[in-house]
Amino acid sequence: IKNKVIEILADVTSTDKETVRSWDGQDLFQNGFLDSMGTVELLVQIQDELDINVPVSEFDRSQWNTLDKICDQIRKL
Repeated sequence: IKNKVIEILADVTSTDKETVRSWDGQDLFQNGFLDSMGTVELLVQIQDELDINVPVSEFDRSQWNTLDKICDQIRKL
């Protein structure tokens, strides 16, 4: 799952995968890697590529702010 999340984040942020890997453990929002528009794109791509429905209304930024937390949320869904 983590590799797929890295691929999606790389696409959403127009950043190479190695750079996205270096973000591991960092707050993606606080460090400016993701903004509200990027969040919507991230959720849409997760839904499209992983066939997982993530309602934007139930999105809690604090539960999706690191690579590991995104992977955990995907596993829960």
